[in-house]
Amino acid sequence: MSGTDKLFAGSIPDIYDDCLVPLIFETYAEDLAARVASAAPQAVLEIAAGTGVVSRALAPRLVPGARYVVTDLNQPMLDRAARRQPPDPRITWQQADAMALPFADGSFDAVCCQFGVMFLPDKVQGFREVRRVLRPGGLFFLSVWDRIEENIFARRVTETVAGLFPENPPLFLARLPHGYHDVAVLRGDLESAGFGPVAIETVTRQSRAETPRLPAVAYCQGTPLRAELEARAPQDLEAITARCAEDLEAEFGPGPVSGKIQGHVAMASR
Repeated sequence: MSGTDKLFAGSIPDIYDDCLVPLIFETYAEDLAARVASAAPQAVLEIAAGTGVVSRALAPRLVPGARYVVTDLNQPMLDRAARRQPPDPRITWQQADAMALPFADGSFDAVCCQFGVMFLPDKVQGFREVRRVLRPGGLFFLSVWDRIEENIFARRVTETVAGLFPENPPLFLARLPHGYHDVAVLRGDLESAGFGPVAIETVTRQSRAETPRLPAVAYCQGTPLRAELEARAPQDLEAITARCAEDLEAEFGPGPVSGKIQGHVAMASR
């Protein structure tokens, strides 16, 4: 994993939150929040929280006396999340590396992570850290994207930018967000980390946008794909985004546009 694969800085957090979150993350956040809340945890840790789409959905569902620690590796993303969250004394915002969590053993009843474990450089070690901070019987709720072919807008953008740079295609979306899609591998990694029963469900939704330009901006300018594009053509980010919008319009029409998204949601018991 390159350094740029984890770079969510500059204008990326704002574009990510304004464009990508409503496009693909909100519907899954509601689903994950409902699953976590159904366990009635008293102490919850969220890792790789991004700009807080899960925290906004989960906090209102938690019991009044719950403790909720929201973390992310990238401080700019966490800052955006904190600004968007209504005041809530139950929530603590803390920068943290999921590979070395700064919490004592057995600190939480539940840990959740929406579409973040794909970024862990060592999945099994990261899962061991989650298990370590869970109390006996605690639950780990997580989601990962299915393969890019099942996520239509991401697939279209990846094909377009690969066509623009055939000798060195920018493959961030296929490599990372959609690169950990094998359910058998996910289950095996969780079990290797010491988790007991693992339940995995494939969840399909629709991604919707008013115009084809919105998903083009979301992926090209609101994710680390941006760094790959700027490395290849430093002055052409807007032109590349426009080309992606044109190809999305050619495939899906001028808008509103809709395309399939699909992910896997897992629950693992300590």
